[in-house]
Amino acid sequence: MRRFVLPLIVLVAVAGAAAVALPRLGGHDDNTPPKLGQVELARPLPLPYDVNADANAEIDAALVRAKTEGKRLIVDLGGNWCGDCRVFAAIMDLPEVKKYVDAHYEVVLVNVGRYDTNLDVPARFGLEKPHAAPTTLIVSPDGKLLNGEDLVALKDAREMTPQQVVDWLAHWAAPVGKA
Repeated sequence: MRRFVLPLIVLVAVAGAAAVALPRLGGHDDNTPPKLGQVELARPLPLPYDVNADANAEIDAALVRAKTEGKRLIVDLGGNWCGDCRVFAAIMDLPEVKKYVDAHYEVVLVNVGRYDTNLDVPARFGLEKPHAAPTTLIVSPDGKLLNGEDLVALKDAREMTPQQVVDWLAHWAAPVGKA
């Protein structure tokens, strides 16, 4: 009986260690952006902006979560009329992208209408009203705008590959838990 117990314990330990290590094989963890192959975006594209949302309350709540969880905040200023905004939202909804974004960011989508709604949101971060959609703010948990020179990088999201969008998000992402 003893001959079988020790090998069984070793087998269980090795299997457990392999199960823990397997998600890391291939180089992907929460800090590594996903490598996307050919992906299909949702059709029809989502209408992600809630015109009735209290944008400032959502941002305040997201900042509290970001600080608690060590994440940064994406404040996406756009509108449902904007094709590039809808493509950006669809890319962030891809399962492999969503997992990465959720690990690094709290996300708030802010409807800015036709640049005439929720203009207090960009002002909150020291900006005039947006002149392109989407205008994407990357904000630290303490409310500091981090990408002031790179706000409209996704304004042509329709012309970008999903991988280019993910790579842009990865550029601004802090390591998990260290925003």
